[in-house]
Amino acid sequence: MPLQFSNHRFASRRSFLKKTSIIALGSTLPSPAFLSFDTVSKDQIIKVGLIGCGGRGTGAAIQALQADQNCRLTAMADIFQDRMDESYAALMEVRPQQVKVDKKHQYLGFDAFEKLINSDVDVVLLTSPPAFRPLHLKAAVQAKKHIFCEKPMAVDIPGLRSVMESVKKAKESNLSVVSGFCFRYDLPNRAIFSKVLDGAIGQVKSISTFRYGGEATYVDPRPEWNKMMQQMRNWMYYNWLSGDFIVEQAVHSLDMMSWAMGDIMPISAMGTGGRQVRIDPKYGNIYDHFAVEFRYQNGAIGTHFCRQQAGTTPRNTVSMLGTEGQAEVVIGAKQIISGKVQWHYDGPKNNMYQTQHDELFAAIRNNKPINDGEWMANSTLLAIWARMVGYTGQILTFDQVINSKESLGPDLSSYDWEMNFDGPAVAIPGKTRFS
Repeated sequence: MPLQFSNHRFASRRSFLKKTSIIALGSTLPSPAFLSFDTVSKDQIIKVGLIGCGGRGTGAAIQALQADQNCRLTAMADIFQDRMDESYAALMEVRPQQVKVDKKHQYLGFDAFEKLINSDVDVVLLTSPPAFRPLHLKAAVQAKKHIFCEKPMAVDIPGLRSVMESVKKAKESNLSVVSGFCFRYDLPNRAIFSKVLDGAIGQVKSISTFRYGGEATYVDPRPEWNKMMQQMRNWMYYNWLSGDFIVEQAVHSLDMMSWAMGDIMPISAMGTGGRQVRIDPKYGNIYDHFAVEFRYQNGAIGTHFCRQQAGTTPRNTVSMLGTEGQAEVVIGAKQIISGKVQWHYDGPKNNMYQTQHDELFAAIRNNKPINDGEWMANSTLLAIWARMVGYTGQILTFDQVINSKESLGPDLSSYDWEMNFDGPAVAIPGKTRFS
């Protein structure tokens, strides 16, 4: 049974649950005791499992442990032993009293996530490459775990549909789901976007976002690595694992665009993109720049520009023009409103990464579940949509995109180290077809 969506209000705050028909989920994984909102106490130990032991995962685990003194890391999962070992050592150095992961709970392999989820953890941190997010999220929700999941939530629309099903089921089960869209947990950003949504600049008519930066890290392959190992070590350079850099990184900017628009969806988009600098085959099949324009039903226009090119001028900004003023966000520097309202942020600053976990564990302790699922799906959709118009060079409508059947990678259940998968060819605008 296919999902049904409105043509321009996909997963808005008020309409997500009303507008979505849910595909029947598969069989439920065996589940240990569920840490119920009705039974958790102030002093009860909350057991946490980390899936994906890279730098972001290790950081998320540290922040989770700092968020709640009665939280314990009891299980870890990864596909690489060295990443597991490095992460464990770093965690033991920073929070030794809260790291209780014995060898039998250090799970290794492509099925490690399933073993961890079916252990007795209460909260899971999903920080593996984005291609795995839909599968891991689905398994965590079925096993009734509270969740922190890094952005983005999927790399293609079939994966995003799975995510939508999972977050709806999580809400029905009173599970907390906190996303890795960290800028929504930044106090200065919360202040200015709240004012914009309350009408401080009138009706928003135009938004432009920039995410200009340098190259992503590249790991030189070793002689003993086969193709699959090399790709997994450099997953950011393969769109079937990362979604391309506009989905993996610049999605933050698109999330803020969606935030300013009240998380309603555009009706169409067009744009361009390509590879100018990283043209060597070692850089997989992703682009190094995109420029995309979104059009909304109310006449508003959103534009997004991003690039990853070494030696170029960096920029990370959001500019909003309304009928009665304008708002400017320079990430990490300033938040200003001018026009009928004159305002600038001069309040407290916070560590937005830490705040994500502070609020997640407070929700569990206080029996008040929070669920970022609706808007985290919106923002991921915008990024996938932007990639599609960049790859094809075509105007694509909401209805076209949300009904896409394109899967970038193989069936996740078939992953193993001997898998020989090249991924899609580098896209050529005007020749690459939408599907």
